[in-house]
Amino acid sequence: MYMQIDPLEAWERLRASRSSRPGRASGGARAKTYATALEQAQQMFKAAEVVGPQTRPLLVFYGLSQAGRAIAAAAVDLKGEDWNLTSHGIHASGYHLDFADIEIRTDPAGTAGSFVRLSKLLRSPVWGNDTVVRLEEVWDTLPANLQYPLTGRERFTPLYASTDPIANTDFHPLLTLHVGDILDRVVDNGSRTALDEFLQSYPGTAGYEEYARRRTGTDAEPDYVRHHPDAGWLYMHWKMPAETGTKEERLERLSAMTRSYAGHRYFFPAVAGLPCELHPLMAWWAVLYALSMLARYQPAQWANHINVDGSRHAVPIEKILERAMEHLPVLIADTIEEVAAWP
Repeated sequence: MYMQIDPLEAWERLRASRSSRPGRASGGARAKTYATALEQAQQMFKAAEVVGPQTRPLLVFYGLSQAGRAIAAAAVDLKGEDWNLTSHGIHASGYHLDFADIEIRTDPAGTAGSFVRLSKLLRSPVWGNDTVVRLEEVWDTLPANLQYPLTGRERFTPLYASTDPIANTDFHPLLTLHVGDILDRVVDNGSRTALDEFLQSYPGTAGYEEYARRRTGTDAEPDYVRHHPDAGWLYMHWKMPAETGTKEERLERLSAMTRSYAGHRYFFPAVAGLPCELHPLMAWWAVLYALSMLARYQPAQWANHINVDGSRHAVPIEKILERAMEHLPVLIADTIEEVAAWP
């Protein structure tokens, strides 16, 4: 993790926004919903702090769900009654399968469920009933889970995009990024072929021009640097459009290629062959929905999964629920500011 998370500061931002409501939440029914939903969200998160993993996913998910109503109320792109969310819009099944293989589906695009409406707002995909997304696939897209795999299968996890090379140059025809958390199997292979195949799962990296090489020559291998044992870093370059390359233009290009997470930029993987990556807030939503439904409707199975004496998933579940309470207030506050400012 490369970020400092301050949930208390995020809740302060959210509480302060209730007296000067952003975007379309400035008046009327949207204003009332905005303030009330945020209060409910905060109370649910606070209640989640004092309970164990037996009930924590219920409180955290429904806290996020209420925060979603506040996001919709503030969003300038949601007009008419589109801000008024109804139903979940997402479904989980396959609880008889291994925990990592729990199946997540969504309602079709254009329907009124919370997950579908917010996904459209945040330019995040939905996949309907015909495509199955496994819990593990979405789990692995969260930066909070980099160190907590559910299985030994090949993973596709977020790639950190450091902006330091942009900050150090005023003008350049290439957008240069220091890309981190490239997985061990790619670094160990060392070839461009392995890198290219790996990056096919990251739509934002498309069209990269070049990378730092270990030696001269067009067949030279990527010059990975390890900052910790499990992943590598690589300087990568994208060609800027003609007559562009100022610092501001390169930062704008970076924003179009990556998604923000708590003030940092990441390349996120697309799951299950979807054309684009999930917005991180919607990835959290999908994971927490699945956990909350399992805890609510299959309590005996849930008890088995969180039993630290018998389940390999118990500690990862504990950690993701802890991280949810830390990370989500920041993501909620950032998302409200984002959707309230769009033209």
